Amino acid sequence: MKPVDHISTETLQRLTASQAWEYRLVPYEARNGVLGCYGERGRDYADAVAELEVLSGVRVHVEPLEGAELQKLLGRHYRQGAGRKASAEVGASLSQIGGGQGFLMGLIGEAFTSYASDIHFEPYEDRCRIRMRIDGRLVERYVVDKQNYASLVNQIKILSNLDISEKRLPQDGRIFYNRDEMRFDVRVSSLPTIYGEKVVMRLLTRHVELLELTNLGLTERQIADYAAAISRPHGLVLITGPTGSGKSTTLYATLRRLNDEARNILTIEDPVEYTLEGVNQVQLKEEIGLTFGAALRTFLRQDPDIIMLGEIRDGDTAGMAIRSSLTGHLVFSTIHTNSAWGSVARLGDMGVHPYLLSGTLILCAAQRLVRLLCPDCKRAAELTPGEQRQLGPECGAATHYKAVGCERCYYTGYRGRKAIYEVIPIDEGLAGAVRASAADVGPLLRERGITTLRESALALFHAGLTSFEEVLPLLNE
Repeated sequence: MKPVDHISTETLQRLTASQAWEYRLVPYEARNGVLGCYGERGRDYADAVAELEVLSGVRVHVEPLEGAELQKLLGRHYRQGAGRKASAEVGASLSQIGGGQGFLMGLIGEAFTSYASDIHFEPYEDRCRIRMRIDGRLVERYVVDKQNYASLVNQIKILSNLDISEKRLPQDGRIFYNRDEMRFDVRVSSLPTIYGEKVVMRLLTRHVELLELTNLGLTERQIADYAAAISRPHGLVLITGPTGSGKSTTLYATLRRLNDEARNILTIEDPVEYTLEGVNQVQLKEEIGLTFGAALRTFLRQDPDIIMLGEIRDGDTAGMAIRSSLTGHLVFSTIHTNSAWGSVARLGDMGVHPYLLSGTLILCAAQRLVRLLCPDCKRAAELTPGEQRQLGPECGAATHYKAVGCERCYYTGYRGRKAIYEVIPIDEGLAGAVRASAADVGPLLRERGITTLRESALALFHAGLTSFEEVLPLLNE
């Protein structure tokens, strides 16, 4: 029998992770008082079925599968090891959400061991689901009864010091997680929706002491160009990319390298994600007038050497950043554009005059995060003619690696991510292109040997570290 393509989360939750691995069963259907489960062909399930029928109150039917197929299903839907323990805690607590904090703590622990960056709590008309973002992709993990969801949200609010009586406005808070030798902050954001409050918890688990520019994915040439730019006494350095591309990580690694007793470093962030000893970090609070622009004006009276802006969002902030770099300060910031050179046009749209930008911009960089193939299960394959055409004439050999899936990667085929960069140091020639508001500087970049995002993605692909599907969106960057 071929397993069904999709098993609902409600059905999977009929067994906890510990039960599924102990009994070697994966539930796939619950209908008319019968729980259908996949089991291992040739295994005697008489005792397990009798025990489960007593525990669940329904009849249990076992459909046999080959051992390898069942192992694959178990690994896909139920975590082993520490993750399995956390899943068992969560599963056991789903029907007792109002009874304490065990559910939430177990859930955060599972997210940590699964290398998830966020946990999403989402209410809908008939059910509420919990999803985790693992390697940049959301995966549904649990379903909570509608009547228990409000209690769950209140627990989150209490732990993060939010107002449980306020259900009409968004709120932001933090939880400090300290359990089983794991200590980190969890950023909490609530948002009213038509069916209740959606909550997102972001796990700020990265150790700041490990943030080094040499560990981020920059090539030797890019590290040299970047290090030369940030060693200058004044100017503007811009990091571009979409949300979730690792821009903040690059900025924190930069500040950590520059942080010493001889420098006064000030940051304005929304939010402060990681704390750095020796850096004066300010949390944005727009509701009371503490905006990026207002903070920058005050920063200039605080005798700074280095200023970091979390993001340039408007013309006022852009103008202040340019003014700060013109008056002898080194300014770092992020901006949302698709390419490094796109930041020039974006600042022009915000009202920054090209001649001012050409005199202050010393480097712009773009970055993306690419999922890496699981080294334990990736499989060599031949490129199709269509794939070869999309890759272009530089695709080289017709072989590549595909995602397969195994226990180590939870059957996703991917494990971990790597940043790729396009780093453009601004010299006299490129400064002239900034003054001229040149839209296409491709020939100038090729003359200087600048590695583009496309080339960085293809380098990972040719090295067998990622798949065609991962680099495809980057081929036109």
